Amino acid sequence: MAGRKCSLEDLEVMEYADEKRGTEMDERWEQLKTFYKGKRVLVTGHTGFKGSWLCRILTLLGAEVTGYALRPPTSPSLFELAGLENNMDSRIGDVRSLACLKELFREKEPELGFHLAAQPIVRDSYKEPVYTYETNVMGTVNVLECVRLTPSVKSFLNVTTDKVYENREWEYGYRECDPLDGYDPYSNSKSCSELVTHSYARSFFEDGRCAISTSRAGNVIGGGDFANDRIIPDCIRAVLGGQKIVVRNPHSIRPFQHVLEPLYAYLLIAMRQYEDASCAGYYNVGPEDGDCVTAGELVDRFCQEWGSGASWVNVSDGGPHEADFLKLDCSRIKKTFGWRPHMGVNEAVKWTVEWTKDWQEGCGAAVATDRQIKRYFNAEE
Repeated sequence: MAGRKCSLEDLEVMEYADEKRGTEMDERWEQLKTFYKGKRVLVTGHTGFKGSWLCRILTLLGAEVTGYALRPPTSPSLFELAGLENNMDSRIGDVRSLACLKELFREKEPELGFHLAAQPIVRDSYKEPVYTYETNVMGTVNVLECVRLTPSVKSFLNVTTDKVYENREWEYGYRECDPLDGYDPYSNSKSCSELVTHSYARSFFEDGRCAISTSRAGNVIGGGDFANDRIIPDCIRAVLGGQKIVVRNPHSIRPFQHVLEPLYAYLLIAMRQYEDASCAGYYNVGPEDGDCVTAGELVDRFCQEWGSGASWVNVSDGGPHEADFLKLDCSRIKKTFGWRPHMGVNEAVKWTVEWTKDWQEGCGAAVATDRQIKRYFNAEE
């Protein structure tokens, strides 16, 4: 209940939950470390927001990480601020180039692949639909073709989005068996990317040589995201510039989650299906139902955490269609892998604000990022 003070019993329950979570994640970190240490891992889209966080986790786990992507899509970028290229093999290239990808796969002979390269912004997809489809659809075809031609690859995960579903604005969470479609070019192209992956899995990998999965994640937030037309980066730019935050669709509901939540799921899926190909499939990754909030509620939480008089205004700019209601049913990944969210939306916002303020105060992006990774996984310093 809002405004209720915590009793001694409440605090004891919270401390027990934190201790239980810490013990569980410590065990999972050790499992991941044992598995990924020395593994050759290829990550497409490694210069992006999620790709940067993923590569840093893999590096801390001891993997031999190779990244393939365009140059960082924003300036500043987490990839450059954290100096990630110093601890991995970073290759600049376009997933639309099959020849370049083939050469890279031949050279590196990866054992696992994470496909994150994409044109990820809904509003940009209206401006550049052809580029969006070329990157998100044919880019996936090219990467999967390289996986098909590379015997060393034993586990591959295509990271898509919660927006792949035919969104009928239903109140229940979409399940993996619900129809795919996608209204705008971005969402539709990611639906096509799913279908391409399913076709390749059935056509070329039924022999179990390589386990293939897709993961459909909700809206992610976290430190180091500088993308345009994303709600938390927009908030940060506004408050750092001394301006009011502009919110276009304050009543739209989204499954917001901290970036570390789906990344943990990706690592778990890729590991488990490497060990047991029967685990391969299609997996939603999102927060609990109570953490699916409106954009306005999310910004309220941000303003509360940021302080210093941060505030927002509702300004609809008459932009292109975006879904009003979107929620995921994550029962499958919970049952199959024992994965569950470890952060609520309030904590996700808090961690994002903490990372940003640490960076602004000179802590350094690399230190801030490592600190939160180790804190999330309860990993020893």
